[in-house]
Amino acid sequence: MGHPGNEADREFDIVVYGATGFVGKLTAAYLAAAGGGARIALAGRSTDRLLSVRDSLGEAAQSWPLIAADASQPSTLNALAARTRVVITTVGPYLRYGLPLVAACAAAGTDYADLTGEPLFIRRAIDLYHKQAADTGARIVHACGFDSIPSDLTVFALYRQAERDGTGQLGDTNYVVRRFAGGMSGGTVASMTELAREASVDPEARRLLNDPYTLTPDRSAEPELGAQPDARWRRGRDVAPELDGYWVGAFAMAIPNSRIVRRSNALLGYAYGRRFEYAEQMSLGRSIVAPVAAAMATAGNVATIQLSSRFLDRVPSALLERVLPKPGTGPSERTREQGHYTVETYTTTSTGARYVARMSQQGDPGYKATSVMLGESGLALAMDRDKLSDLRGVLTPAAAMGDALLARFPAAGVSLEVTRLN
Repeated sequence: MGHPGNEADREFDIVVYGATGFVGKLTAAYLAAAGGGARIALAGRSTDRLLSVRDSLGEAAQSWPLIAADASQPSTLNALAARTRVVITTVGPYLRYGLPLVAACAAAGTDYADLTGEPLFIRRAIDLYHKQAADTGARIVHACGFDSIPSDLTVFALYRQAERDGTGQLGDTNYVVRRFAGGMSGGTVASMTELAREASVDPEARRLLNDPYTLTPDRSAEPELGAQPDARWRRGRDVAPELDGYWVGAFAMAIPNSRIVRRSNALLGYAYGRRFEYAEQMSLGRSIVAPVAAAMATAGNVATIQLSSRFLDRVPSALLERVLPKPGTGPSERTREQGHYTVETYTTTSTGARYVARMSQQGDPGYKATSVMLGESGLALAMDRDKLSDLRGVLTPAAAMGDALLARFPAAGVSLEVTRLN
């Protein structure tokens, strides 16, 4: 069956919605430099602020149209979605503001990419709009920033390498953040706060957050692999021999990232394997204090998740707004440029072959690096349609555009290499 709504000629290739926000501006700036002939427009609530952003982007962006659109006025989002092949959005928290745009894109057959790290929002998008998007030909692709492209694409790259080598399916797979320099964005904090507040008032939301298969297409089809804890305190050698001497602890974004990776496996017909197990950790080094630091990081992560998901509704919103970084704010250009990350994902296949996928990028992970990943996701959806999967509906980065992103990464300054270890 064709999907004429998505393939029909549109006025724009990409619309950046939320272009006046901090990451929205960075994404627009990246597209101005790397757009490669894509027809781009900027969208947001205020055309005056959009004009100011466009003026700051240099000559390449001066002809970009400006579109007034507001999540509180769904008709403006419907009009926006009908004009473009792809919408990329930085407007969060997505639980609060995101569903009207998903609805507009699903109805119009328009591809969509966002930065959400909110499993409850993605679950609602699946429940409400997956079937409609599949019918109209829309690809609704969540988690296209540091959450969760490094997680999702390193595993996808491991799968592709094992497939080429004929070494079987993926088994025990572990993502380890080896190096990380950067801050937590105000948007990410706002999203996590919104997620915890929702869980604190809704026991069903709390149950979903604790289910490793929160985002699965069919819960009954998932394998029972025992406990798959999101917060682990381990010796590095328990992850991989190459990490002997290191200690690893809980990674703060393990919950959303791991759910995305498991959904990718299911959407791809369990291509990674029916015995695919996945966990995320953060390296705390190999010094004498490393085991204590790893234990404290893990305990702090567990306490934060458990307490906030049960009691955050009792904390006044005004107090949280005073002490937490605000959405739309961010660090200086120098800080953004000096940031970086390196992650390593280890796997052992069903035939005993071992691999590691290393992904690294210069730039603050939550800001500059994320804007590159979101921009490249938009360009892949708009310009590389022959490299995209045939899947439609509410998807993940790997399931929608894994091969296209792997092809795009080198020119975008994103290093992702797979090495066989035995």
